[in-house]
Amino acid sequence: MGIEAKWKRRGIRVGKLPCGPLDKISDVPGVTVGHCTLADGEVQTGVTALLPHQGDIFHDKVMAASHVINGFGKTTGLVQIDELGTLETPILFTNTLSVGTVETALVKYMLDKNPDICETTGSVNPVVCECNDSGLNDIRGLHVTEENVRAALADCRADFAEGAVGAGRGMRCHGLKGGIGSASRVVELDGKQYTIGALVLSNHAVFDDLVVAGTPIQSLLDAHIPPHEDKGSIITVLATDIPLSERQLRRLCHRALVGLSHTGSFCGNGSGEIVIAFTTANRVPHYSEKAILPMGMLHDDAINPLFRAVAECVEESVLSSLLHAETVTGYHGRTVRCLSDLLDEK
Repeated sequence: MGIEAKWKRRGIRVGKLPCGPLDKISDVPGVTVGHCTLADGEVQTGVTALLPHQGDIFHDKVMAASHVINGFGKTTGLVQIDELGTLETPILFTNTLSVGTVETALVKYMLDKNPDICETTGSVNPVVCECNDSGLNDIRGLHVTEENVRAALADCRADFAEGAVGAGRGMRCHGLKGGIGSASRVVELDGKQYTIGALVLSNHAVFDDLVVAGTPIQSLLDAHIPPHEDKGSIITVLATDIPLSERQLRRLCHRALVGLSHTGSFCGNGSGEIVIAFTTANRVPHYSEKAILPMGMLHDDAINPLFRAVAECVEESVLSSLLHAETVTGYHGRTVRCLSDLLDEK
């Protein structure tokens, strides 16, 4: 839900554009998100799933693009997205060492729904994204299971939880408790309203660099966070119902860096910043009797409001992941405090 009203009353506001009714990526019609959270002592991890639409994503693909800001990451599926410009599976998120398990579970999910895969047609391109939650989670224990993946997919809904849930359970952002955050913005084109939404898995940057709605965090808090390196990563997914080409979607991906920098991120050497964008407006059928397919796209002279919307969505999504998180104690008794507690103490 982006930044809740109580935080806006504190003067924490992001940008100028209006948000959607939920202020989440699911304000883009058809997009849903679900979680499976593992929170038990030293196990603080999970799985998050994003469905691009409610139909058959393999046979009714959405146009997509990706951009790697800093490639310290193990995401699967980006090569085919960049080559073909389409997304044909849900997007899943988990911890770094569970990518293989989650990918296998996603492949099985797609095989169950599509008996033609590797029988009468080609294979499938599963997309799995990750961040390293080893500070709070016993990541070497490989606790994520295929059942957890199925649970996250079954949990997908429009009004989903944010913060220390799903894949975000063990994540740290700017030295505080991070995780899942989301926001949306509404733009008007040719007299019609459209939506751009963002979802992040935040696990990056350092405390001293954190900027909250233009204000350095040190001026808002008296708290001191122990020194730490800029390591971890942030995954950003952008969704829209605006008709865009894959080239234009890639241009949106590039603008995610603007939102990240507004929160104080410098994209450190050990931090992977990866962005995926898709539009639900341009669909690509897996099978087609026609050689020429219709496609709508935006005139490039009209794209500036979209760039602003992406920057605002990403910035607010990062802050939302912080503000909706809770303080978590996990692996080796380590505790990471949440921003809401620190603000309440102020």
